[in-house]
Amino acid sequence: MGQPTPATDDGWWRSAVIYQVYVRSFADGDGDGTGDLAGVRARLPYLAELGLDALWFTPWYRSPMKDGGYDVADYRAIDPAFGTLAEAEKLIAEARELGIRTIVDIVPNHVSDQHPWFRAALAGGPGRELFHFRPGRGEHGELPPNDWQSEFGGPAWTRLPDGDWYLHLFAPEQPDLNWAHPAVRQEHEDILRFWFERGVAGVRVDSAALLAKDPELPDVTDGRAPHPYVDRDELHDVYRAWRAVADEYGAVFVGEVWLPDTERFARYLRPDELHTAFNFSFLTCPWDADRLRTSIDDTLAEHAPVGAPATWVLCNHDVTRTVTRYGRADTGFDFATKAFGTPTDLALGTRRARAAALLSLALPGAVYVYQGEELGLPEADIPPDRIEDPMHVRSGGTDPGRDGCRVPLPWAAGEPHAGFGGDPWLPQPDGWAAYAADRQAEDPGSMLSLYRAAIRLRPEFGDGPLTWLPAPDGVLAFTRADALCVVNLADTPVDLPSHTELLLHSGPLDTTGRLPGDTAVWLRA
Repeated sequence: MGQPTPATDDGWWRSAVIYQVYVRSFADGDGDGTGDLAGVRARLPYLAELGLDALWFTPWYRSPMKDGGYDVADYRAIDPAFGTLAEAEKLIAEARELGIRTIVDIVPNHVSDQHPWFRAALAGGPGRELFHFRPGRGEHGELPPNDWQSEFGGPAWTRLPDGDWYLHLFAPEQPDLNWAHPAVRQEHEDILRFWFERGVAGVRVDSAALLAKDPELPDVTDGRAPHPYVDRDELHDVYRAWRAVADEYGAVFVGEVWLPDTERFARYLRPDELHTAFNFSFLTCPWDADRLRTSIDDTLAEHAPVGAPATWVLCNHDVTRTVTRYGRADTGFDFATKAFGTPTDLALGTRRARAAALLSLALPGAVYVYQGEELGLPEADIPPDRIEDPMHVRSGGTDPGRDGCRVPLPWAAGEPHAGFGGDPWLPQPDGWAAYAADRQAEDPGSMLSLYRAAIRLRPEFGDGPLTWLPAPDGVLAFTRADALCVVNLADTPVDLPSHTELLLHSGPLDTTGRLPGDTAVWLRA
């Protein structure tokens, strides 16, 4: 077992660069086509050279993989496809020796239908009170208990042979837990301790605003407030209890909190609750200077009253990759299809993604980098018969699903399967080897080289606040400490502000030394 994290907190998370590892697609160490912990351990030198502060692992627990591991059957066991608990402990320790902390994913809203609790409930044991079982409506109970809809499409209820229905806000294989039951709360606090005692430095909380349900389970359409299952006040007692556990170990939380109300959002970040939460307005913002500035200002303003740092992310395992999104027309982001709506110009998308990387890494707060973003990977088209994402299946094939951003990474251009390992569980597109890490490591102009340089130079911006500078229309310019960031989102080149040194650029300046469109620079004042 790794050594527990000391019960101290040096605030590393307030300005960290955190890399998201989707284990199944990162690196395959045993040649079976599925990424695993052995693959991650072998690539730790690469991750250390990138300059990261922490790794966030999407669920690596025992799971039937009906939703990419977010259907957890056992929180205290690693899925055999990925390795063993002993390997996870070695990985945590080896990463820490390289200065890289580990963050694990907790999915508190639901478990797998293969979890022992749910299997016992189905067998007629006393455990049904740990979930939401209800009789149906209609003359013969043939209608769901209410009108709630699954996040993956269709009703949020499934009927059992005995006539009862159970609630699942996601897939039927992911029954929702009853957070009003003390055993559910105690189990999750024990799970936190289990991983903190193995050296984990933090926890990412999946669907953090959905846990608590109105005990009457009313229809959403009856219009009553508060919402029957989103952002209910009783949630905050849960996170206060979690925070007390985390503080014993000096560990931290980042919450997945999707809320339009900024005041309600900030409540989760009070000093005795979660440390940070993901900022989705920045991720979903189109490539538009005014809208990006508004997103940045709003994000900083909503975090300021509670003293929490902002987080910045361009992509994750649930959305279309940045290069592809930014290569489409800026007509507004449709999260249902995870993309902008017109054909992609990859050259344009790559220029914008490079500039966006410098923008996000210059902002105050923590930055999350999804695996493969540092390689400039585009979204992959997955043949319909190879798509595994339940969003695709439950939509009747109208939603492309999320597998296009989960294609296994290319590591070595001259090796089979671009060096990933065995025949990948999702097909790699033709030409994938062109993005290989080994090829990019030798190219000073590559996306990988840009990310390495930017993360190394990021301390130039210090820990201070952001001050906007006067700039032409379509240009974002700000200073922090002695460094300036300028991003030109306009069509025409612009002059650079006064400076003493050009630190880094996402693309070359023009022949007159001006900043072209879709390009960013870092300057020393």
